[in-house]
Amino acid sequence: MTERVPVLFCDGIIEANVLNGVVRITLGQAGGDGKPSPCGQIVLPLTQLPGATNAMVALVRQIQDKMKESAPKQQGAAPAEAPAAPSDMPSAFKFS
Repeated sequence: MTERVPVLFCDGIIEANVLNGVVRITLGQAGGDGKPSPCGQIVLPLTQLPGATNAMVALVRQIQDKMKESAPKQQGAAPAEAPAAPSDMPSAFKFS
């Protein structure tokens, strides 16, 4: 049986700092009042930050490409509708 990894949802980054060659990125969730509160931390060696950042940028680009591919299909299906809003992203897709 495979091990389950913790799942963490965040709305953004509260702060980030580097100390002794270790990057600590504090993640936040918006509370009922709209103010972020810490919900977890990403900790990695500073030497790994460029690789992790490049992987995230590549993921964002792949998601943007998928959204562009699906936009003409959505608009072509119902020409009377308004163009798809940015929040109208595909429900699921996977990248490796």
